[in-house]
Amino acid sequence: MTDLCIKCLKSEITESGSNYGQFLLDSLSPGQGITIGTLLRRILLGNLGGTAVTAVRIAGATHEFSTLEGVREDILEILLNLKGIVFKNNTQDLKLGRLKIQGPAVITADCLQLPSGLEIVNPNHYIATISTTNILEMELQFEYGTGYKLAGQKMQENSVDFLEVDAIFMPVQKVDFKVETPYANKNQNNENLILDIWTNGSITPEEAIFQSSQLIINLFEQLLENKSNTDIEFEDLETSPISTETHMNISIEELQLSVRAYNCLKRAQINSISDLLKYSPEKLQEIKNFGQKSADEVFDALKNKLGITLS
Repeated sequence: MTDLCIKCLKSEITESGSNYGQFLLDSLSPGQGITIGTLLRRILLGNLGGTAVTAVRIAGATHEFSTLEGVREDILEILLNLKGIVFKNNTQDLKLGRLKIQGPAVITADCLQLPSGLEIVNPNHYIATISTTNILEMELQFEYGTGYKLAGQKMQENSVDFLEVDAIFMPVQKVDFKVETPYANKNQNNENLILDIWTNGSITPEEAIFQSSQLIINLFEQLLENKSNTDIEFEDLETSPISTETHMNISIEELQLSVRAYNCLKRAQINSISDLLKYSPEKLQEIKNFGQKSADEVFDALKNKLGITLS
């Protein structure tokens, strides 16, 4: 296989701030396209981290169904609007931001007072409208994470009076891939992998591919550093004795005997395997109507189903 390389075929930025990129990985061996595409897609969608609002404390609001005088939206609508803000974060520390505005005013994301290291991707994102001269004051909590976090999961101890918000940390919104097989060279049957990646704007598609590739490399480096020990010690199971206590609660129905053998054992008050193991082969044959054929059937069932051999 020739050296693996990646080419950017398309790169676009929408008005909302989201990014789109299309990439080509060529000169792959047969079967590698679907393998690499599936692995990259899973890492891109599930393992990259981002920052989101996880809790909000609003002055005058005691629960998410509250309303504020002079504010057009109720608290639940404000929380949903805050979830739509996209952030770029240089660190993974827990941070706090604030908002304090006197109306009348239209509040957008750029009205937030953010800590250092935090940047808003979509500053024109709508939050709320104040129609009177009232003041809207709130404090926001920002967390870094992967995947998503439901309200009520691992709330910070110092988050008193905060309203929790479902948070989506994933910076990659969508990933598609397809595998093509060019036939330009008859002597080679290589594959091309085409990746389409959409992000929320907190990272570019190029950065997303780089971070995903680095995560994959780190994972396999750990496997190489921690090689499993192939020297496995097996216990000798053939000579280990069978304890009657192991089969104390197993009924003789588990042996699936014939009707004749089963009825004979039941009449002799033999209801479990532990009862059966109290009888020697000679004593079993002394049971009424229990002949050699029934005895052989019981011996075979014990050996085949439970690994027990009567001496």
